Amino acid sequence: MFIQLNSHTIEKLEKSLGERPGYFKLFFDTEGCGCNGMIVIQVISEPHATDIEVQKEPFTFFVDRQQESLFDEQMRLEADENYPSFRLSSDSSLLGSNIRVKDIR
Repeated sequence: MFIQLNSHTIEKLEKSLGERPGYFKLFFDTEGCGCNGMIVIQVISEPHATDIEVQKEPFTFFVDRQQESLFDEQMRLEADENYPSFRLSSDSSLLGSNIRVKDIR
């Protein structure tokens, strides 16, 4: 899996980490959203046993092994210029818009 990040996205993700160490996890959250679920970018301190590393640079990203099939092999993560959200897309589909970062460290 490869997640393409532009410079603005890298800058916003760096701000999400702050001064504390952490990793990013693409997570399809169905908890309490009252819908079919939505993608969230979690900031985690350590991966779970079921998480797999999908990218190392410029940030380490993880995905839960059971959710890996929900994501495409090559994707683009783009930060919104005027709003604290992201958009995840691939050549074949829009996987999510208005994606938020949730720090659970």
